[in-house]
Amino acid sequence: MKAMILAAGRGERMRPLTDALPKPLLTVGGKALIVHHLEALARAGVREVVVNLAWQSAKLRAALGDGSAFGVQILYSDEGEVARETGGGILHALPLLGEAPFLVVNGDIWTDFPFGRLALGAVADARLVLVPNPPQHPRGDFSLAGEWVGEEDGPDVTRHTYAGIGLYRPQLFAGCAPGRFPLLPLLRRAIAAGRLQGEVYRGVWQDIGTPARLAALEAALR
Repeated sequence: MKAMILAAGRGERMRPLTDALPKPLLTVGGKALIVHHLEALARAGVREVVVNLAWQSAKLRAALGDGSAFGVQILYSDEGEVARETGGGILHALPLLGEAPFLVVNGDIWTDFPFGRLALGAVADARLVLVPNPPQHPRGDFSLAGEWVGEEDGPDVTRHTYAGIGLYRPQLFAGCAPGRFPLLPLLRRAIAAGRLQGEVYRGVWQDIGTPARLAALEAALR
């Protein structure tokens, strides 16, 4: 299985830390965030990883090289000066990802999720990893009935937050035109078709979206 790490974003909420450095190269626990992912993917048996580029792309290339230092081969998907958002970025990288299901991981999360355990059912276009809602996102993103993802809401419905980890079939992007677009409309299309699976992970996970959260994680690890 191939994997993709989303690393092209500008990291506006992390400024000024990201004014001169791409967000995935911010360090925690003595290593860049993206290096933690690369090493975890290698431990899970992934050997080819696509990294998308836009903001400060040369610095990412220089820091990661061909990936051999981390036990993987890195293929770069360069999006130019402006990142194409999640949906457009994955679509742009499909020629490198191939025709089999592939793993996608946000470059700005911290987790001990075991990537090798994700499996996609025959009738699903994607499988999302969900987590309990963090304080900064109390409403969550999706509901879950068994292993099927929905968008139900209400006092008796438990919603969860998308962890930034998912397993996708290329078919999820059928009919999409190249350009800049989000992933959510495609996930909603899969929900409507009954083709979006999910699971809840209750282990270690954090969204490193602000300098304060990065500092708190660093302090916790120390």
